Amino acid sequence: MQVHTTKELQALVPKMREKEFYVSQKPRRIDWAAYTANQINDIINTIYFVKTEVDKVYCPLKHNRVGRPSVNAGFLAKGILFIESLQITERKAEGWISIMGPHLGFSQRLDDRVIGKAYTRKDVIDILEQVFKNNLECDGQMSGDGSVIEKTRKENYESDKKSKKKSKKKGLHLTSIVDSKERVLAFDVGGTQECRAMHFLVKEVADIIKRDVNKLLKKTKLTLDSGFVDKKLAQLIEESGIIPYIFPKKNNVLKSKGHPAWKRMLLNLLEDVQAWLKEYHIRSHAESFHSSFKRIFGIITKKLDDAAYTQVLARIIHNNRRKTDYYNLANLP
Repeated sequence: MQVHTTKELQALVPKMREKEFYVSQKPRRIDWAAYTANQINDIINTIYFVKTEVDKVYCPLKHNRVGRPSVNAGFLAKGILFIESLQITERKAEGWISIMGPHLGFSQRLDDRVIGKAYTRKDVIDILEQVFKNNLECDGQMSGDGSVIEKTRKENYESDKKSKKKSKKKGLHLTSIVDSKERVLAFDVGGTQECRAMHFLVKEVADIIKRDVNKLLKKTKLTLDSGFVDKKLAQLIEESGIIPYIFPKKNNVLKSKGHPAWKRMLLNLLEDVQAWLKEYHIRSHAESFHSSFKRIFGIITKKLDDAAYTQVLARIIHNNRRKTDYYNLANLP
C-alpha cells in the first residue's frame, strides 16, 4: 500500500478546486410527466396529507376546566400547514380556512389573530414536529449545508456603499441535512454556528438511520464542504455508522490527533481522488435544496424565534411531502 503524506494532500487540495479537475457525472434524469402530474395534484395531495397526518398524532382532550376552552391545537396545526402551503397571510387565511376547513377535517372558524398566535403555541409545535418525524424517509446518500433565509426583501439588495461589499445578511440561518432526493432529515434554525449545529444534526440523523439496517449495509454517506472541517465531527459521523466526506482545506494535515476517522477519510481521498469526489459531489443536493426552498417559499415573515421556527418546520414538511410524491410517481432510484 502506498504511503501518503501531508505534503501530498496539501498539493492536491488546490487542484481539486480547479474547474476541469473533477470528471463530472451525468445529471439525474427528470421525469417530466411525473413532475407535471405532481404539480397538478399538489393541492389535492396537500389537503389529504394535512387532514390525515395531523389526525394520526393528535387526539383532543376533554375540556374539564372552568372558562372558555382554547382553540383546538389540531385545527391550528392543520391551519398552519395549509397556510404555509399556499403562502398566504393570516387575514387571507381566515377566509380560505372558512371554505377549506371541512375538507381539512374541521368546521370551526379560525380568527386571524388566533392563527398568528398559534405559531408560538407549544402544543401546536409538538404536533407539527411529530408530523415531520412520522414522514421521514432517507436513501442514505446525505449531504449537509447552511444558508441564510432572508426576513425582508431589503436583505437581498442591501450593500455597504463605502466598502463596496455586500453587507452581512441578518436573516434566519438554516443548517440542514438532506438526502439525494432533497428531503430534509434534520435541521437547525436556532442561530447556532453551522459546524457546531452539524454535531447535533448528525446525532439526529444517526437515530433515523438505525431504524433501517439496510441503510447501514449500503454504506450511508454524509458529504460536507470545507466549512465543516472538524476532526471531532468526522469522528462523530463515522461512529454513527456513516461514512464522512468533508472537503479539506489546503492547510489540513493527515495527523488525526485522537480522531482516526479524519485520517482514514483523507487517505481514501489520496488513494482515488476521482472516486472520492464522485461521492462528495452528492453535496450539490444540499445546495439545490436551499436554493429551491428559498425560491419556492420566499422570505420568513415571522419575527419571534418560535414563530419563525414553526414557519420553517411547516415549509420543510411540505418540501419533503412534495419530493416524496414526485419520486413515487417517477419511480426513479
